[in-house]
Amino acid sequence: MKFKKGDLVKIVLGKDKGKTGKIEKILPKSEKVLVTGINQYKRHLKARAQGQSSEIVTITKPLAVSNVALVCPHCKLQTRIGFKIEKNDKIRICRKCEKKL
Repeated sequence: MKFKKGDLVKIVLGKDKGKTGKIEKILPKSEKVLVTGINQYKRHLKARAQGQSSEIVTITKPLAVSNVALVCPHCKLQTRIGFKIEKNDKIRICRKCEKKL
């Protein structure tokens, strides 16, 4: 997967289109990412035990990788991720400014 934890991403599709946030967690098997403060939903929890109160909890749901795009820290533009091999190391690069990510 081309994204890493802590990358700044911009939402391309969905109800939060245009918003930016940092990747909190990556789920490689389902090809999804969890972005802080994005794609949040309310969930009503019923009281389970005597004396416990029911509540409304805000849950952040994961987004598909195809719905997010990386924001380059150097040129501050939405970009794709490229790879370059230097001295047996595979390095991620910005496709617009060609700088190391």
